[in-house]
Amino acid sequence: MARHLITSAIPYINGIKHLGNLVGSQLPADLYARYLRGRGHEVLFLCATDEHGTPAELAAKKAGKPVAEFCAEMHGVQAEIARGFRLSFDHFGRSSSPQNHTLTQHFAGRLADQGLIREVSESQVYSNADGRFLPDRYIEGTCPNCGYESARGDQCENCTKQLDPTDLIEPRSAISGSTDLEVRETKHLYLMQSGMRGQLNAWIDEKDDWPILTTSIARKWLNDGDGLKDRGITRDLDWGIPVRRGDAPWPGMEGKVFYVWFDAPIEYIACAGEWAEANGLDDAAWERWWRTDKGADDVRYTQFMGKDNVPFHTLSFPATILGSGEPWKLVDYIKSFNYLNYDGGQFSTSKGRGVFMDQALDILPPDYWRWWLLSHAPESSDSEFTWENFQTSVNKDLADVLGNFVSRVTKFCRSKFGEAVPDAGEFGPDEQALIENITTRVRAYEHHMEAMEVRKSAAELRGIWVAGNEYLQSVAPWTTFKTDPDKAAAQIRLALNLVRLYAVLSAPFVPDAAADMLAAMQTEDDSWPDDVPAALNMLKPGHAFTVPEVAFAKITDEQREDWQARFSGVRE
Repeated sequence: MARHLITSAIPYINGIKHLGNLVGSQLPADLYARYLRGRGHEVLFLCATDEHGTPAELAAKKAGKPVAEFCAEMHGVQAEIARGFRLSFDHFGRSSSPQNHTLTQHFAGRLADQGLIREVSESQVYSNADGRFLPDRYIEGTCPNCGYESARGDQCENCTKQLDPTDLIEPRSAISGSTDLEVRETKHLYLMQSGMRGQLNAWIDEKDDWPILTTSIARKWLNDGDGLKDRGITRDLDWGIPVRRGDAPWPGMEGKVFYVWFDAPIEYIACAGEWAEANGLDDAAWERWWRTDKGADDVRYTQFMGKDNVPFHTLSFPATILGSGEPWKLVDYIKSFNYLNYDGGQFSTSKGRGVFMDQALDILPPDYWRWWLLSHAPESSDSEFTWENFQTSVNKDLADVLGNFVSRVTKFCRSKFGEAVPDAGEFGPDEQALIENITTRVRAYEHHMEAMEVRKSAAELRGIWVAGNEYLQSVAPWTTFKTDPDKAAAQIRLALNLVRLYAVLSAPFVPDAAADMLAAMQTEDDSWPDDVPAALNMLKPGHAFTVPEVAFAKITDEQREDWQARFSGVRE
């Protein structure tokens, strides 16, 4: 049994995420965690909300609430949605936690001790009306290049021209709309990442098993002169982790907080501390996952994220950990994903375009979404959600293949043999051929799951479901029963055991349906089929079962058309 630490990219606090965010990190991480637990491994699966920075302040202001109250409420909302999708986090933490405050300040102090922090004077725009410095993207004005009136101080989203706040015509605060702005000097702390280029290059050179998407992005940033730059780790904001050097004040940094990009990844570590505290455990319980001098040297650490997060997790966060000079656990494998687009375009919160996580659960149970998203995961390239494809996949894979098999087998057995596994008959050549086929496919499924090949895993699982259906069609127990009831009994006994096997194999993808199948088979034995022939003889003759409700209702054309219109972003 191995020990696996798994983290998925932590979602930002300022709103409910869409399906693309879900499939880009949290959902495949949950798939992998569930699979590993099913194989008997020790797993710690962590995630949290990313709560600091100006966007959180602005979202709270828009909601008319203090930022701390807003973040607490949104953490609750995101945690509830995660439960709705059956995301099996061992802990869903908060980057505003006391543990993250302590660790972030600790890392900053260690980096300073190692000579990797320098103080830099900058000129930044100050809003007298707001009484604060403004990040570039919170200054708006007219673009000097194209005349767009809502260009931001870092870039015009209309013509994509890179800008400085001083380039804007009639600049104003995006917070208050005030034009009473001036340029002031301020000091900030910078992490000297550029000095760690050689160390990071050597570390990434060791990762010859990483996905091409991950390494190509990391190397692009490392080899690009503008990629691995010294980067500010502090901001002039009210909401965040106060700048301190460990337990001590940091002279000249009074009233400042750490920049969100610096503290957010540290929350992965802090989240383990939150988990330990929530479960009444001591520091040793979480340190054995994160410190190599405390037992974490035998931990396999895997991160899941969208490709936009790769630079921070392959360069900036490792720079923080390596630069500290302390024995912290570094990531072993980064599984990165491309983007999921929506029906010919992109998801858009502002335009109400696309399906967001809360809306998805309002219209269908989680297994429908889990299956489609995972079986269409954007691994090698961007993928696209369309309602037609979603309807087809759900109806064919879940309803016609998996659900139909369970229904036909249990109903036929009840009508001919009663609600118990029949005890007559012996397995013949057809049954032996199916067992061999299933054995081969289960081993292939395990290979793809261990390699985190999500789409291939889904395809192999579907192939296992199909194999059972093809067997049922071929041997036709309803016909066999007329002339050889004992042979039909053996066929159905194998098919009922297949239902239990399907439950175990399918649990990482469709956990609710898997639980229902086990319940119908009246067993709590969800042991992994290391020995497939033995697993297909687990339910002995006389073992009682029940006929389950319809596992998956088909999506009708009327439903599809209604949802397509509702989530198109088109306003009447």
